[in-house]
Amino acid sequence: MAQYKIEIDETFDIPRRRVFALFADHQRFGKLLGAPIKRIRDSDQADPNGIGSVRKIGIGPIGLEETVLSFEPETLIEYTVTSMSPIRNHLGRIRFEDTPDGQTRVHYTISFEDIVPFTGKVVSRALEQGIRRGIKRVPDLA
Repeated sequence: MAQYKIEIDETFDIPRRRVFALFADHQRFGKLLGAPIKRIRDSDQADPNGIGSVRKIGIGPIGLEETVLSFEPETLIEYTVTSMSPIRNHLGRIRFEDTPDGQTRVHYTISFEDIVPFTGKVVSRALEQGIRRGIKRVPDLA
């Protein structure tokens, strides 16, 4: 069983509240990643995308469910995969900060272990490519 970590660090000349809002909204996050994402359970917090909300990524039986674990407006989102999947001990963490020159820094990390040997490398590569491609759309979507 191997441990995998994806780390993406990007800075945008867009207000932090707008960048956070893009990542926090499950449907808009789906547009960012170019994947169908639908919120299937609302959070009990003021924001329906907050702690305890569940989103489904994918179509029909082929899809993952992710549950939001931490939600600090304009600062932090953490989530984990909560459905059957080829990976375990998954944690996605997206941190939002202001830079000294007034830009927004997004530090996005994902860590997980594979269950089936060698599948983690494929999952990791696909995830990282999808997120890196999507993050380039932030200026257009935020």
